[in-house]
Amino acid sequence: MISTMMDSQLTLEPMLRRAATLFREREIVCRMPDRSTQRCTYAHLDERAHKLARALAAAGLKKGERVATLMWNHRAHLEAYFGIPLAGGVTHTLNLRLPPAQLGFIARHAEDRFLIVDSVLLPILDTFVAEAGFERIFVHQICDGKHSFEDYDALLEHAPKDAKLPQLSEYDGAAMCYTSGTTGDPKGVLYSHRALALHSLSLTSADNVALSQNDTVLALAPMFHANSWGMPFVATMVGAKQVLPGPRVDPESVLDLCEEEEVTFAYGVPTVWMGVCDYLDQCGRRLPRPIRILVAGSAPSEALIRRLDQHGIHAIQAWGLTETSPLATMARTPDCVAEAEHDRYSLVCSQGKTIPFIEARVINDKGEVPADGCTMGEVQLRGPWVASSYFKMPALGDKWTDDGWFRTGDVVTIDRHGYLRIVDRTKDLIKSGGEWISSVDMENALLAHPGIREAAAIAVPHPKWGERPLAILVAKEGCKPEASELNAVLAEKFAKWQLPEYVFVGELPHTSTGKLLKSALRQQHCERYSESSVAAK
Repeated sequence: MISTMMDSQLTLEPMLRRAATLFREREIVCRMPDRSTQRCTYAHLDERAHKLARALAAAGLKKGERVATLMWNHRAHLEAYFGIPLAGGVTHTLNLRLPPAQLGFIARHAEDRFLIVDSVLLPILDTFVAEAGFERIFVHQICDGKHSFEDYDALLEHAPKDAKLPQLSEYDGAAMCYTSGTTGDPKGVLYSHRALALHSLSLTSADNVALSQNDTVLALAPMFHANSWGMPFVATMVGAKQVLPGPRVDPESVLDLCEEEEVTFAYGVPTVWMGVCDYLDQCGRRLPRPIRILVAGSAPSEALIRRLDQHGIHAIQAWGLTETSPLATMARTPDCVAEAEHDRYSLVCSQGKTIPFIEARVINDKGEVPADGCTMGEVQLRGPWVASSYFKMPALGDKWTDDGWFRTGDVVTIDRHGYLRIVDRTKDLIKSGGEWISSVDMENALLAHPGIREAAAIAVPHPKWGERPLAILVAKEGCKPEASELNAVLAEKFAKWQLPEYVFVGELPHTSTGKLLKSALRQQHCERYSESSVAAK
């Protein structure tokens, strides 16, 4: 039996229309790369996004074709988030922090037809444009005539008023992101209007980020990274004031924006919040009001969450992947579960429970693991905003199970309340003498020492035990803890045989999105230990 409900399509168009109708005077504040501040409204955003859509349609953009962006967080990028899909195209955000060879590969593989680029990023474009194959390039804030590219603002100014926009289906592609490519070539994920709409709607609930029209949202996650976690869509849908900081997310700039724009909610990776904490500790500055923050990209330590709380910055942790649009779980702590302060912090530092409509199961070689908070297995996901394949890469179908679940590659435990806790990536677990050691747990424990700024734990070869843990540490300025001090910290959670060797370095390598690049650490340190093992024999 077919229902009597209307067949109303879940697309980005009604989300933008709602903001322009009900919140037309609500501000969007942008710090531009030249440090100037621009202010516009949702009415203005709607007008310019539709101009962009008509201009692209007049330029011959066909439904499903990709338009790339190479831009910081500002108004024009938000226009592209909506304007390109309104024209039937797919917004493909290029990660400007990737090396030129990867950028060229990604643009060519995606078959990007047009590009919109910030003028300040033209030097980056120069490094890969010959490999990309763009048909036309539009420059935002064009500042000189030293290139042959077109003016983005002129494109919008001359948009024909009678250009016809296509009828959109919720199953049409709307956005595209590529994975970071830390293992093999980057892989493309094509998001539908429906996936983005449902992802946005779910995040507004009280058990998730609870974003509303009363919020002022500071976007510290780049708009070129996994759709800026979907937050520009969420904020627009509910009519929240948006603050887009451009390229500057240093602690002083972040705090200035929080004060000047009365920010109530911000989101960014742990390294951003670590810098904010260090700055607040050093200068004694205080925020005029508490704020909520969403932390994702990599897991924050319990020590960081506690420090943030002391400064009136209250964290929620989310977890997901490019393949999950990206958010799949949220760590919130109801009183019925977190009965003590220690439990609350422990739960905030977990990956939390799945968001509504996302299903998770935890599998090891014996089948689905019990919900005991101890047994480890790979977490697999399915849901309406989880990818079912990669773009133009059918050979990578083994990332999905025969019954349709996505293999995340993350090793977790699950407790009786449904809280997931990542203990490692499948490739990062340390197996010593036949026993597993979680590198994530070891890193978090080491970060509890007041003298440690960053920590990475990896497996290195050992002639007797197969593998042993090596902790690679960045000490805070003026500190270098002794091994005995660090062992004492670890002794609360780790047996004596699990204790690592220690190496201090000036900095740790990170991916373009701020995650620890453990593959580089393994390559650097494992060779040395392999040579030592051979010599020992």
